Amino acid sequence: MAANRRPTLADVAREVGVSAKTVSRVLNEDGPSSPETRERVLAAVAKLGFQPNLMARNIRVGGPDTTVGLVVPDLGNPFFGTVAGAIEDVVRARGLTLLMGSSAEDADRERALIQTFLARRVSMLMVVPAFGADHSHLKAPRAAGLPVVFLDRPGVGLSADCVVSSNRTGVHEGVSHIIARGHRRIGFIGDLPANLYTRRERLAGYRSALAEAGLPYDRALVSGAHTQEEAAAETTALLARPQPPTALIAANNIMALGVVAQLTRAGRKDVALVAFDDLPLAEVLEPALTVVAQDPAAIGETAARTALARLDGDRTRARTHMVPTRLVVRGSSDLPHHPGEQGRHTGG
Repeated sequence: MAANRRPTLADVAREVGVSAKTVSRVLNEDGPSSPETRERVLAAVAKLGFQPNLMARNIRVGGPDTTVGLVVPDLGNPFFGTVAGAIEDVVRARGLTLLMGSSAEDADRERALIQTFLARRVSMLMVVPAFGADHSHLKAPRAAGLPVVFLDRPGVGLSADCVVSSNRTGVHEGVSHIIARGHRRIGFIGDLPANLYTRRERLAGYRSALAEAGLPYDRALVSGAHTQEEAAAETTALLARPQPPTALIAANNIMALGVVAQLTRAGRKDVALVAFDDLPLAEVLEPALTVVAQDPAAIGETAARTALARLDGDRTRARTHMVPTRLVVRGSSDLPHHPGEQGRHTGG
């Protein structure tokens, strides 16, 4: 056998001196074989470093693979990394392996990735829906018994289990906290596109907190971005308005990074800030960052356990699990606003 070639079933059979069919029976435990033959086959497998092609076997026998497919919009976002880690911890205990890919927030790419997972007969499928994606193509696989769970955002065109954060309630709590510190003009920097589920829910929480406090909703104080650099630019634009906000809500972790960076560059320590989603090193920033913390580990664990329950035969109606957020008060929101200060700074 060439040194640069992966060992095959035939190589194992030749090493042992039996047929490839006998080796297959031993490895798949789907037929009779003597203890001596089994021992010799396993010894040859270890010696040659043979890895069975589970995908080919599962396609051949029509069974599911021992893998779990997970589609996320951004592999570089630490939020989704924590979600994936929690899923992996749960499914590993069941002998399943997590496979993950990125849709890059592109609906066509998401569908292609899902089709790849379906082709290898994953045992379960979990998807953070890309904006604009239609999931009606999953009706047949789901009806055939494939567990499908959406995370962070609901799917479209398919009734399936979903695990989301309490986005609306969390932002409402964060904005109410800022209002209690005396702020009346509060800017909101959310993700794009504007009709993304999480953006809509968080903006609704922002508006409900204003309404509860008897404050008007000013469209001029609401902006959107998708990257850290865009969030920094929107921060500058908001603070340069004739009547600038005295506090800001950064509606996800990427927005928060951009806002913090721009406030730091501009030396603006007079603007209160609350971010939706915690950040690494948030506690050591100056001032430390107040956040509405999501629980991505709980989201991942809940999604995995929900999918496993479906795999084990749960046929109840699809349901939405809402994972609570919590307000973590630190220094960035502790700056009280005093009447008469607004407009003192107009640069950004």
